[in-house]
Amino acid sequence: MDPQNKANRGEHGHGFEDEDGDGDGPGDIENAELFGGMEIGRFRSDVSDKNTSYSSSQPLLIKRTNTTSQIAIVGANICPIESLDYEIVENELFKHDWRSRKKIQIFQYVVLKWAFALLIGLGTGLVGFFNNIAVENIAGWKLLLTSNLISEQKYYKAFAVYAFSNVGLAAAAAALCAFIAPAAAGSGIPEVKAYLNGVDAHTILAPSTLFVKIFGSVLGVSAGFVVGKEGPMVHTGACIASMLGQGGSRKYHLTWTWLRYFKNDRDRRDLITCGAAAGVAAAFRAPVGGVLFALEEAASWWRSALLWRTFFTTAVVAIVLRAFIEYCTTGKCGLFGQGGLIMYDISSAVVTYSGPDALAVIFLGIIGGIFGGLYNYLVDKVIRTYSIINEKGAAFKILLVITIALLTSCCAYGLPWLAKCIPCPADHSVNCPSVGESGNYKSFQCPPGHYNDLASLFLNTNDDAIRNLFSTSTSKEFHISSLFIFFASVYCLGIITYGIAIPSGLFIPVILAGACYGRLVGRLFESISSLDTGLFSLLGAASFLGGTMRMTVSMCVILLELTNDLLLLPLVMLVLLISKTVADFFNKGVYDQIVKIKGLPFMEAHAEPYMRHLVAADVVSGPLVTFSGVEKVGNILHALRKTRHNGFPVIDEPPFSDAPELCGLVLRSHLLVLLKGKAFLKERIISGEENFQRFAAFDFAKPGSGKGIKLEDLDIAEEEMDMYIDLHPIANTSTYTVVETMSLAKAAILFRQLGLRHMCVIPKSKGRPPIVGILTRHDFMAEHILGLYPHINPHKRAKFAANSRLCNAKCIKHLQSPVHIAQWAPFSVAIWNGSNAVADAAAKFTLSSSNWTRSYLIVFGKPLSKTN
Repeated sequence: MDPQNKANRGEHGHGFEDEDGDGDGPGDIENAELFGGMEIGRFRSDVSDKNTSYSSSQPLLIKRTNTTSQIAIVGANICPIESLDYEIVENELFKHDWRSRKKIQIFQYVVLKWAFALLIGLGTGLVGFFNNIAVENIAGWKLLLTSNLISEQKYYKAFAVYAFSNVGLAAAAAALCAFIAPAAAGSGIPEVKAYLNGVDAHTILAPSTLFVKIFGSVLGVSAGFVVGKEGPMVHTGACIASMLGQGGSRKYHLTWTWLRYFKNDRDRRDLITCGAAAGVAAAFRAPVGGVLFALEEAASWWRSALLWRTFFTTAVVAIVLRAFIEYCTTGKCGLFGQGGLIMYDISSAVVTYSGPDALAVIFLGIIGGIFGGLYNYLVDKVIRTYSIINEKGAAFKILLVITIALLTSCCAYGLPWLAKCIPCPADHSVNCPSVGESGNYKSFQCPPGHYNDLASLFLNTNDDAIRNLFSTSTSKEFHISSLFIFFASVYCLGIITYGIAIPSGLFIPVILAGACYGRLVGRLFESISSLDTGLFSLLGAASFLGGTMRMTVSMCVILLELTNDLLLLPLVMLVLLISKTVADFFNKGVYDQIVKIKGLPFMEAHAEPYMRHLVAADVVSGPLVTFSGVEKVGNILHALRKTRHNGFPVIDEPPFSDAPELCGLVLRSHLLVLLKGKAFLKERIISGEENFQRFAAFDFAKPGSGKGIKLEDLDIAEEEMDMYIDLHPIANTSTYTVVETMSLAKAAILFRQLGLRHMCVIPKSKGRPPIVGILTRHDFMAEHILGLYPHINPHKRAKFAANSRLCNAKCIKHLQSPVHIAQWAPFSVAIWNGSNAVADAAAKFTLSSSNWTRSYLIVFGKPLSKTN
């Protein structure tokens, strides 16, 4: 098969997913594979290439050649991905282990979960404090040196120092991302969101990613980029949780029995959810907002017990931060003061509003929604453009970062020259101009007793700029023209900065642009509105957050915790709802868009409308590789070598059952453990209790960040190839199944809500093989479905041709038997569509010569003849 077709297989969910990140691991596509040099599976690639009506929403990796794995963009790196096993594998060994557990072991497990939640909170709180103190001191030193040179009227030297400092810090951050952990680029929230949805890549939560995320974020924010450290804090919290949830490490001799309880994806998912919530709590000092963020945006699966642990984790973060802030008030943290961790206290403003104020807020929400939708659209285009540059190598990544750093430095230092000097206010309680500290009044080039309002915004950290915009009782502090310039600059710089190879968050750029926009609207409406311009800034930030992030409850609580003012709750709720509603008419939320751009196979909470017109059997590809309950070692080894499937159905046949029946599903990793342990039988019999003595349930636990057992690690002698293995003890007898006639929409919702990796499709009628196929995550992706049925319009409520329910929707339908691993007899079927031209592709399927059942295709309900 040519490379382009192989690339299309990867694109449409028929690539292979990597178990260990090295590009050669097993995949989740259980029904189509290369076997013995022959492609077996449903027709695939040519159809989708000819129908590109949905190309505007396709992932970036269209037509990117990768013959070994399903790939996606993680951070700024292209890497293979795999699905996670959130389902509990209830096999005989698991049940035996559960029955034998003592109460003290169950108590240890419960205590350990809470202990890990405590450690996640402590670790994330410490990292959050370190990030803030580092940014405040590095950026403060840079800005102080620049201000001193400006006060001495050494303007060119000041710019050289300012620009050189920014470029040096930016290049260091880019080098860390380019050479150590490319997955650390960006905010990391889309990757964490995809992980909690069931998508994993080897580097998403690796220790190297954590290291680069922390230090790269500090360097990037200190370099003056219009980025925030809040998004990377979510990824940082998730990485800390992942490290604690590895279940020990043989490499570092951390092999205590009680650590092994977490050697499964289910418990790691809970810990990473706590870590994501802790990251928001550490970034915004918003513990309740962190819990709601994890519930509303990050997690795809939730339960009440997880709510308690997440809340406990964020409470620990809040206590840690509060303790360190109290310590820093003594002046022992350098330039770091009480305001280092963002807290915009606007409670001093009197909050009273009337009808005209409500109209101004509605206008604010509508325009904010439009700007938010435009922001998402432009970010989408920028990320796609930058991905082309980032693909060319580390040098191009660093060069792009340096270019944006120079542009940002030129804007921050050059644009304040356009502003006029403003006399300092008569209020002696304010320090004007601000010298040697963060403040609202930067003198820049102005004479004594005057300040430059644009310099007060540009030559500050992003947190201090937001604090200046949120300041109350200072309505005339910033000129309208200065607000226009700053808004346009920050809006554009925020768009072109996201996507470069540094850790960068979107929260602060959006809040900064929104606050400026809100203050601008407040100045324009000051004749009819009684609201303070600082309150308008807060509402403008809320409108931008609603228009870009599309979060409502969590953003509302985070903003209220940030500003310490509950009286604004009705207005914040109103502006968030309006801006989200308006922006939803244009596109999806920014994180949802980025997930799709990166090619991460994310399962949405709702099914697409066109799925209601399809059934589960319509997207299952064949043939299917199965094992008998007691199978030959040679057959299993041959299947593992020639396929990259991750799950294999186990079918009991006579004499072990009266008729063929589905016994369960066995995982590839479990087969490797069984082969490594050489639990072989000389005769084809059920092993009984022997496996319980030779293996323990922990032997089959999923390894952490290590490689686990690989096929190359096996040493099977020639004489052992004809021996047998009893698969009953390791087969998941409680695997989830759906009937082949179930609506694809209902199957997709069930698959997502249960957090599955495999869903078995069984026949509706008796007398047929016990399993039709296996549905995996990729079978529900739009690229796969629209490749099979290209006439479907995904942008409308999919309707089939009026001539017939089957016309064009079910031109091809496989009703084949499972294929026995040792015998292959290929047949092809000529496809002819009576009302249209010859079909675009031909189906290939295989019939077993040892257990032959009739296999046929249906076109308008009529079986077609087989031809060799």
